[in-house]
Amino acid sequence: MPIRIICLGKTRETWIKQGLAEYQKRLNRQWQVQWQELKDASLATEGSIEKVKNQEAQILLKALPADAYVIALDEKGNRLTSPALAARLQEVLDHTEAVFVIGGVYGLAESIRTRADFVLSCSDLTFPHQLIRLLLMEQIYRSYAICNGKTYHY
Repeated sequence: MPIRIICLGKTRETWIKQGLAEYQKRLNRQWQVQWQELKDASLATEGSIEKVKNQEAQILLKALPADAYVIALDEKGNRLTSPALAARLQEVLDHTEAVFVIGGVYGLAESIRTRADFVLSCSDLTFPHQLIRLLLMEQIYRSYAICNGKTYHY
């Protein structure tokens, strides 16, 4: 089953694009990651942060497959160790598509957290939404390595 990452806005930094490409290359066909970059909302257009988050939530909800296991990345989510994330991903991928959701610059609306099957926090620290893409890809590769007995994790 594939892994999809749905995010808002384009990846702009060259070094982040290079890192994403490197991890994509390391994954074999069994764990290929598909990216779906959606247009983010503008504070200038929407007028308030809550309106931006709600507009982006509508965009994200339309893109989410009904039968996929959705993992939303949010600072208020649950923290997992890398082996625990690997085990969860392997279990999900044995049955359905895993879809990670990364919000825009202001984070996710409550409706996305509610729709998610699991809400994951990568850290107690706050990261830019562009950088979290690279951190997530590294963790997906680490999960792949753990599940396939590779030494990368150790």
